[in-house]
Formats: sequence, structure tokens, C-alpha cells
Amino acid sequence: MALLLPVKGIHPSFGENCFLAPNSTVVGDVVMGEKCSVWFNAVVRGDVHSIRIGNKVNIQDGAIIHCTYQKAATVIGNNVNIGHNALVHGCTLKDNVLIGMGAIVMDHAVVESFSIVAAGSVVLENTIIESGFIYAGAPAKKIKAISSEQRILLEELADRYVMYSDFFRGDGGPI
Repeated sequence: MALLLPVKGIHPSFGENCFLAPNSTVVGDVVMGEKCSVWFNAVVRGDVHSIRIGNKVNIQDGAIIHCTYQKAATVIGNNVNIGHNALVHGCTLKDNVLIGMGAIVMDHAVVESFSIVAAGSVVLENTIIESGFIYAGAPAKKIKAISSEQRILLEELADRYVMYSDFFRGDGGPI
């Protein structure tokens, strides 16, 4: 069963049909929408500020979602895909975004809708990731516009993770 803990009396809350892997951790001031998934060894830590997560967000294996004490909350929109071992910290991710495996998104950065942060990229504090583009590198820079195929992927990928979550119903279990 996932580790769910209150912090200062504030418990995480979840919409319907969320999946939490048995060794995932969600603590404190976290509000998660419907059909979200937090995968194996992922941590969502709302201990020092709030974390707000929309619907159909998948936080893949080993990813960390955190914030900065009294300075930077984390806000994640709908249909967001956070890749394996990514770090999302005190920033805003709008709808239909992909954060690639191992990417880092720092405080007060904004990743606009329909954009991709490539695997291994580092989005520095206060950076604005423009809608409709792929950003890559350390620090992340605009590389090119997303293709029509990539836009479709951004619209469909979250639904795939809802389906993957269904594979575990009864084993890891919905909450």
C-alpha cells in the first residue's frame, strides 16, 4: 500500500479512480484530481507548500514532485505526463505537457500547454517554456515546434496511463 501521511494535520486528497503504486509516497498538502497515477518509488511531497494536480496526471517511476517553503507551490494541470525520475519543483505545468525522463523543472518555471521538456533537460528557475515547442538541454532551450504527431501524443498519452493503471486494479488498487 502507498505511504500516505498528513503533515501538520493536512492529509493528501484524491479524486476518483486514482492509482498509487504500493511503494509510492504522497504526503501533506496535496490535492490530486481524477484518474491520476503515482507509480513505483515516486514521491509527491506537499510538506512545505501546496501541490495541486489536475485530472489524468501520471507521475512515473522514481519521479519527485516537491515545492519550496513559503515561496513556490507546485501546480500541475490536466493530462500531464511526468517521466521516470523527473524532478518537478515549485513550478507550474499547464495542460497536455510531457516532462521527459530525468528532466528537472525548477522553481517558478512555467511549462505552457502542448509542450515537451526533453529527457534529461534542466529548466532553470523563472523559465517560460513556450506552448507548442520542444525544449532540450541544460539549461533547456527551444529546439523546434512539436509536430502534429507529437501534439496527438500529448492528447493521448495520459489516457494510456489511465489504461496502465487499470492493469493493477485489485493488486495495487485504486484509492
